[in-house]
Amino acid sequence: MPKPRTTTGEKNLISRQLVELRKQNNYSQRYLAYMLQLEGYDIDKNVITRIETNQRYVTDLELKAFSEVFHVSYDYLIDGKK
Repeated sequence: MPKPRTTTGEKNLISRQLVELRKQNNYSQRYLAYMLQLEGYDIDKNVITRIETNQRYVTDLELKAFSEVFHVSYDYLIDGKK
């Protein structure tokens, strides 16, 4: 069974918002991975790279982790709506 994709062929909906949030906070991908690990999430730099470049699907736990680290809602991560 094929995995779902967006209408534009992307594998996730949060890549743009993730890049934007990371840059607004002056976080490198490596530093974001470090911050996530401090919060107890096992997400490394390679996972972040693959999510940001739409090469990887995002799990619900990863969505929760990004939401917590950046203090934004799930809606913002998915739709870009504040």
